[in-house]
Amino acid sequence: MEPVMKALRGVPPLMLLGLTSCGIPATGVVEAGGPASGALPMTRVYFVESGALVAMPRMTALPGDPEAALQLLMAGPLAGEGDSGRLSTEVPGMPTAMAPPPATDGPGQPASPDTFTVTVKRDAMTIRLPPGMDRLSGTGVGQIVCTAAAAYRLTRPSDATVTAEVTDGGGWHVTASDESCPER
Repeated sequence: MEPVMKALRGVPPLMLLGLTSCGIPATGVVEAGGPASGALPMTRVYFVESGALVAMPRMTALPGDPEAALQLLMAGPLAGEGDSGRLSTEVPGMPTAMAPPPATDGPGQPASPDTFTVTVKRDAMTIRLPPGMDRLSGTGVGQIVCTAAAAYRLTRPSDATVTAEVTDGGGWHVTASDESCPER
């Protein structure tokens, strides 16, 4: 012990502090449950500004759920949102005669008939429009595909392109991808 003490006498005191332990054992990653709660996760919802798609963040109780994100899209843009404060949409909201869908459908329960239905297999989706919403413009289809794909990617990050077939149930359908979505 004597030789060690003699060797340490020439070491500045601050360096000695670095060599001592503060009583915290060294550990690896400690799994401690899910993410912190209190703030809801955000998803991107796509609206139109000056003819181009723009992503707007929205809080969601169901991260990774394309159907929940599409319900946020149907609610429309918020007043004063976007660079110009004048966002629009080419995806119609629910007709006023329809009651708003429940915030969430329980696990295993079918979605309400007046909402989007999204089926996902790997990086491909089929998005069925609600009744009364048909033959959307290319921009409207882009809003739907980009919004659904952004939500899907929240819990399944991937560099692969997500493709989607959008259908109205009456024979109209179009296939698009999230390849050209802003902020992909």
